[in-house]
Amino acid sequence: MNVRRNRFRTRSALALLAFASLFGSAAQAAPTFQMPFPCGQVWEGQTRTNHSPQNSVDFNRANDEGDTVVAAAAGTVSVVRNLGSTSYGKYVVIDHGGGWSTLYAHLNSYSVSVGQNVAIGKSIGTVGSTGGSTGPHLHFEERLNGAAQKIKFNGAQIAYWGSGSYTSRNSCGGSGGATGTVGTNGTPLNVRSGPGTTYSVVGSLANGAKVTIQCQTTGTSVSGTYGTSNIWNRIGSGRFIPDAYTYTGSDGRVAPNC
Repeated sequence: MNVRRNRFRTRSALALLAFASLFGSAAQAAPTFQMPFPCGQVWEGQTRTNHSPQNSVDFNRANDEGDTVVAAAAGTVSVVRNLGSTSYGKYVVIDHGGGWSTLYAHLNSYSVSVGQNVAIGKSIGTVGSTGGSTGPHLHFEERLNGAAQKIKFNGAQIAYWGSGSYTSRNSCGGSGGATGTVGTNGTPLNVRSGPGTTYSVVGSLANGAKVTIQCQTTGTSVSGTYGTSNIWNRIGSGRFIPDAYTYTGSDGRVAPNC
């Protein structure tokens, strides 16, 4: 009797192994992907049935060429490639583990290298119109084992098929949103106690100084090296500098609201 039972158990185990070999193990859950843009930015996303691949999305907003593209989740850069005037043009792929990856295409430039570990929200390049593109935009894909899946941000699927307006929540909860570089005509930049020119001067920064932007708020409109803006960057407790004199790689917000 025991011999018959052992044979049955052996046959059952073999059957389960055969089933697993045919169908494979269950796919790992997807990372909680965020939009591939700095916190607070609003972008129009378009999906269409004749897109290649169909589940990808194209992101646009006004004057977006050169705007910062960031990692949608933490991972390791697996591809940095330039296909010239065809297909994706300049593009980056990030491996997130478990068969999941993201692809960022038609870039104007990229700022990462193969094998580099990147955190969510890390700048990886800028929006462009390279490859088979008719105008500046970001082509974005979320892939499972190389196949594009329907895109989700923060667990919610975007609209298929058509256009939708989406606000990035990428790294909005962090204590430090981004980095910047002070750009002046050579004179030191005043650091003020609040977001405006009427606040007291509490220090200064030299041209080319690197800063960590903890958060951003609005205040006095200032015309500077990088245009006119009412955005002010908090770089420490009671320390603010105008965004118009801060190079961040983007025309919009790059850090959480203060």
